[in-house]
This record gives sequence, C-alpha cells and structure tokens, in this order.
Amino acid sequence: MSRSETPATQYLRRNRIDFGEHRYRYVEHGGAGESARQLGVDEHAVVKTLVMQDQDARPLVVLMHGDQRVSTKRLAREIGRTRIEPCEPRTAQRHSGYFVGGTSPFGLRKPMPVYVEASVLGLPRIYINGGRRGYLVSIDPRVLVETLGATAVHCALDD
Repeated sequence: MSRSETPATQYLRRNRIDFGEHRYRYVEHGGAGESARQLGVDEHAVVKTLVMQDQDARPLVVLMHGDQRVSTKRLAREIGRTRIEPCEPRTAQRHSGYFVGGTSPFGLRKPMPVYVEASVLGLPRIYINGGRRGYLVSIDPRVLVETLGATAVHCALDD
C-alpha cells in the first residue's frame, strides 16, 4: 500500500468510485470545523464518521454533518435499539481499523451497519475521511447507500 493509499482509497478504487483527494494539516481535536476551514469548504458538507455501539456493545457507524451532533436517543429509537453511545477511542480503533480522527466508513476492518443522517444524502458532494488523519475524499453522497448499504436516519440533535 503506497503512502497515498489507505484501506478506504483501496475500497473506493476497487469499487470504481470517483473521488477527489483533499489533504490538510491535522489538528488534534480540530474536528470537521478545522478541516472545513483549511479546505475552504462548508462544514455542513464535511461528514464525520463516528463509531458507536448499542446496549449489547455491538458496533455501528454513524455519518453526520460536521456542524451537527448525533442524538443518540433519537438514533436508538429509529433503529430499534435500547441505547446507543460512542465507543471509547481504543474500541473504535479495534472495530474500524482506523485511528480516531482518521476513521473512514470505507475499508472498515469489521463489517458494521452504517447509518447516515438523511439530509447528508441531499448534498451535491460530501467530504469524508479517506482513512488517515489530515485526509478527506470528496464523493457523491449516494455512494454511501449504493456501495455501503447505509441506512438513512433522522438523528441530528436539535440545538
């Protein structure tokens, strides 16, 4: 695997998915806001990849707009679970194969169900982690459903 290749980009190439590559200087705890600022894109179009777990510690992936938070209660209700909570960083890394801050929904170590905030699918293009800190890929959001089998949910926290 070359320096520019990650399990995520290998997955995208293998599935013949068109994507753009966007590098930025990773800032610890900078999040989607920092990457959006450096890349000059709308934070709403930057999609966070969050590894969470249900009441039985079964992992799942949630994809959310960079400028919004997940309502774990709403998500649990919508997918028929009792409780959803974020995984501890080490647990998330063990499930996904990626370091926190570099988690991509593509090329995951373990198959996990993927849930995407429904309004993400209405965007013309999204920026999502490419499998390494400081590296986003831009794709058509329909890829999330067509390739990953992501389920659209309404789980954004109303502020």
